Amino acid sequence: MSGRNSNFAGRRVIVTGGAGFIGSHLVDALALAGARVRVLENFATAARGCLNRRAELIEADICRADAIRSTFDGVDTVFHVAALPRIPLSIAKPVETHMTNVVGTLNVLMAARDAQVRRVVFSSSSSVYGAQPTLPLVESMAPHPTSPYALQKYVGEQYTAMFHRLYGMQTLSLRYFAVYGPRMAQEGPYMLAIAAFMRARREGRPLEIHGDGEQTRDFTHVSDVVRANLLAADSEIADGRPINIGCGRNVSVNRIAAMFGGLTVRSDSRPGDMRDTLADNREAARVLGWHPQVSIEEGIGALLRA
Repeated sequence: MSGRNSNFAGRRVIVTGGAGFIGSHLVDALALAGARVRVLENFATAARGCLNRRAELIEADICRADAIRSTFDGVDTVFHVAALPRIPLSIAKPVETHMTNVVGTLNVLMAARDAQVRRVVFSSSSSVYGAQPTLPLVESMAPHPTSPYALQKYVGEQYTAMFHRLYGMQTLSLRYFAVYGPRMAQEGPYMLAIAAFMRARREGRPLEIHGDGEQTRDFTHVSDVVRANLLAADSEIADGRPINIGCGRNVSVNRIAAMFGGLTVRSDSRPGDMRDTLADNREAARVLGWHPQVSIEEGIGALLRA
């Protein structure tokens, strides 16, 4: 992963959720680039062992506006990664996930506005698209969220764009597609397929495939997502628009299982899941100069060798 970007040297940045899966990788890259990184984290879904020791930790909950407001003083860029992720979790706990994913996002934007932060980069999700009649998924499509999580991320996008329109804050929303890689959660009932396969392989169990396994995902390596965030911090365009961050290639869950090898078992499909995802990533190339670098074969191979 390339994090050696002199543009960040000495700059004060905040990463919310900076000890989580994506956030911790982003903090590592920013610290390597010389940024002064402040992490806002409540460790609801994160591990303390993933926190970069060079980062300043503010242990606080973004749901409490008064607890985070003063930490934004003197900050140049905010990467808002904190969330309660996963569609099944939002279906089981819609109120709790709403508080973090919507109210928490609004609190972060308010604190950034009051501190005159230059730019906010919001971590969104391809789940906002919901069921669409055609692929690939392009940013001009009207979102049709089919789960509380998808709706919450879409509301977060709308707030992010509104803060640009109303207050002149530079903002962007990055719509991630099926992010995987080192440190992804391998515990609990809401894991991504790749994470679940990793755990099953480690424990010597068959790989569990939901439904027929022909559902496809545009799996995107976490290192590519981190590069997108670094580029988004200084892109010439920051007008609140959403930008797809996906490889532009979708692969079936059955194909992923075959890469792992071994026995498989079938279970019921999960409610709220999209059948297929595939990113049109031309906007990311045009606005950010971003292109994916890690293929699914390379990414899975690295995980299996680790």
